[in-house]
Amino acid sequence: MTRSHVVLPSPIGDLTVVAEDGAITHLLMDSAKYRPADPDVLGDAGDPAGEPFAAAAVQLAAYFMGALTQFDLPLAPRGDDFHQRVWALLREIPYGETRSYGDLARALGDRNLAQAVGTANGRNPIAVVVPCHRVIGADGSLVGYAGGLDRKRFLLALEEPAAAEVGRLF
Repeated sequence: MTRSHVVLPSPIGDLTVVAEDGAITHLLMDSAKYRPADPDVLGDAGDPAGEPFAAAAVQLAAYFMGALTQFDLPLAPRGDDFHQRVWALLREIPYGETRSYGDLARALGDRNLAQAVGTANGRNPIAVVVPCHRVIGADGSLVGYAGGLDRKRFLLALEEPAAAEVGRLF
C-alpha cells in the first residue's frame, strides 16, 4: 500500500488529493468540516507529475474553467456499504443538475433514509469529483455542505446553464 498526496490550487481554495496504489481516496478542501483526524491518511508528499495526480490536476483545471462536465479518474473512496451506495448515486447526478436528499433516499428504496443520506453525503471523501455539492433541500434551497455554503454556491453556479441563472433560488 503506497499512499501519497499533492496539494492543488483551485478557485475554491487548496485541494488535497490523496491516492493509494494509483486510485484517489480523498479530495479534501482546505477547510472542510470533515478532514481526516489521522495525518497518516495523507501519506507522503507525492509527485504532481505522477498518476493519478497529473490527471486530477488537468481534469480539475478543466472543470473549473467550465470545459469538463464529467471526471474520468480512478477512485477508491473508503466507507461502509451504505456510504458507497450513496456516493455511487452522487456520481450519477448529471453536471448542471441537482437532487434532493429525499430523491436519493427514494433511489435507495426508502424515503425515510433522507437524513442518513445527508450524513453520508457530508462524509463524502472525494469532494467535487464525487459531486456531493449537487444535493440540495427538497424546496430547492442550499442546505449543508462540508466545504461551506459559499463553496457549494460557487460550484453550483459554475455548473449552471446560463439560461437558468434568471430563476436562481440562491
